[in-house]
Order: sequence, then C-alpha cells, then structure tokens
Amino acid sequence: MKFNITYRSGECRARTGEIETFHGKFKTPVFMPVGTQASVKAVSPEELYDAGVKIILANTYHLFLRPGHNIIEGLGGLHQFMNWSAPILTDSGGFQVFSLSRLRTISEKGVIFQSHLDGSRHFIGPEEAIDIQKALGADIIMAFDECAPYPSEYEYVLNSVNLTAKWASRCLERKDNPVQSLFGIVQGGMFRDLREMSAGQLVDMDFDGYAIGGLSVGEGRKTRLRVIEDTMPLLPEDKPVYLMGVGAPEDLVEAVMLGVDMFDCVMPTRNARNGTLFTVGGKLNIKNARYINDEKPVDENCRCYTCTHFSRAYLRHLFMARELLAYRLNTIHNLYYYTHLMKEMRKAIKEDRIESFRKSFYERRKLLKS
Repeated sequence: MKFNITYRSGECRARTGEIETFHGKFKTPVFMPVGTQASVKAVSPEELYDAGVKIILANTYHLFLRPGHNIIEGLGGLHQFMNWSAPILTDSGGFQVFSLSRLRTISEKGVIFQSHLDGSRHFIGPEEAIDIQKALGADIIMAFDECAPYPSEYEYVLNSVNLTAKWASRCLERKDNPVQSLFGIVQGGMFRDLREMSAGQLVDMDFDGYAIGGLSVGEGRKTRLRVIEDTMPLLPEDKPVYLMGVGAPEDLVEAVMLGVDMFDCVMPTRNARNGTLFTVGGKLNIKNARYINDEKPVDENCRCYTCTHFSRAYLRHLFMARELLAYRLNTIHNLYYYTHLMKEMRKAIKEDRIESFRKSFYERRKLLKS
C-alpha cells in the first residue's frame, strides 16, 4: 500500500490523500460501505460503482463462520467471490467476537467463543485472524484486538490495551503476504492516558496504518469527539488513520476536520432499510404520511439513480408495501449521499474552505428544517 498526502488544510488538521492498493486507488477522506458477509445489503457491485463507492469493508468473523474462509479462498478470494474489482478492507473480527458471541473465554492466546448462528465453539487468536484475512485476500487487513465494553473500569481497559498490544505484535509476526497492508487498532476506552499508551505501543511497531477502535459503543457524541481529538496527534502524520464504526454525517465532518482519512459504518444501509434517508437538510423518514402525494425526489439536489427517477410518493408506497425494491432504492440514495459528502469535503479541503463547508453543512440543516 502507498499513501500519498495530496493536500493539507491551512485551517485545521484536515487533509486529502490517495491510497494505492493491489486492487486500485482511492482518494481520502473516504467512506467505506459495510459488506459484512461479502455483500453490501440490497445493492449490486455495479450499483456501488455508480454511487461512487471506491472501497468496501467485509468482516472476518462472519465470513469465517459462513461460508468459511477456505471456501472463499478456493473460489479465488473475496474479489472474485463477490465480483468486486476495487479495494476491500477486512475487519479482524475482534469486535464481533466480543459483541455477538453468546459465550466467550479470553486469554493471551486468543478467544474461544460460541457462534451467534448455531452455538458451535470456535477459536480465533492473532495468528488465526491474519490467516483468515490472508485467505480472504483483502487489500487492507486489521490486527486482532480486544474492544472493551462500555462502560468499563479503568483496570479492565488497561488490561485490554496491553492484550491488544501483545496480539498486535503477533499479527505483525504472522503477516507474510506483501500485497496486504496491516493496520493496528488503538484502544483505551474513554481514558486519555490509556489511549496515549495504546497509540504509543502500536506506533512503535510501525504498522502500515492505524485505526481508532472502541468507539460508537454507547458513549456520548462529545466524549467520542474528545477521544478522537486526543488520539489523532499521537499517530504518525504519514500513515492513514481509520475511524472504525463511526458514521453519522456530523461525526464524519468533525472527524475529517481532525485529520481522519477513512470511515465505515452500517448507518447508511441500515437506515435505508428502516425507511430513513439522508439529505442535505438532515434525515427524511419516508414512512411519514406527508409524502403520500409528494412528487418531489428525496433530495432535489441529488443526482443519484433514485432521486433522478422516482418520487417520494413512490418510495413511500414501496416501503409501506414492503416491496424489496424499496430497500434497494433507499440504499442507493443513502450511499450516494455519503460518497458525495466525502467528495464535497475533499474539494473543500483542497480549496481551503473546510471551515466554511462545516458551517454551511449545519446551516443547511437548520434552514431546511425551519
């Protein structure tokens, strides 16, 4: 992987860049839709390309359990398996092991856990996580980490930070595929000193990039932004920084201002399936009866396939009738909104007007709601 910073804002820490991987390049800041099980729910790869998506995320835990990483490897790897030719990032599965498993036993070796699917018992440690991601063939892979639950006592998070560092070192030792890039994940809960400790441990190991993990686990927005602001100066400026699982549009704007390069979240796709659509004026609930006769598109300034072909009235009808097309069209729109938001921010950074963009971003919401 090559990471080139193409422009630094003169107003804040925001920056633009380009990451080159074995399967192509993408510009940063970037949003990565979540394709947990080798599929971004409700849309095809062609629709992802049309929406402007350049990189997607898949999940090691889920693909390990079903259909199995060895099966995917035998079928040519994730790219061939799902007919996606652009870059893929895989999460190591650490978060899912701790959040979805019915029972789990954590030790320095790794984690024994029960599948959320059928209760079967499995083991994943740092070496296994790297081996699985190697078999999947992702371009960017993540170190196996322990994501401490929220809230957690200081001593628990301290132990989690030290365990994450030990596992990270073993992941580096195990990695042997030169075309895959490995990111370390900074943990530390909401504690400033533990975030500093975790960042220091990982930076000393010299990863290809760094992720900020352990957020969007129940903490408040002010706390989340404070942790990001505290952590960013601790990471190398010449390496990409990935903020894991944080995806509200407001959080993306604030985190870009702080220098974050990469994002992922299920928010645009999950909200689409629940009938919530993102617009420059904020969220629009397509279930609302006010849209029964509304001939306007979801967002009159949006150029996505959904907005250029269908009315709010039609989208509401589809959703209320539980037609499958509703989930597809809603998802296309939300993904386009996210990719366009990132594109607008990249442009604003290059033109040294990211501060005015931020102000306009919030003002448009206030004006359209009033």
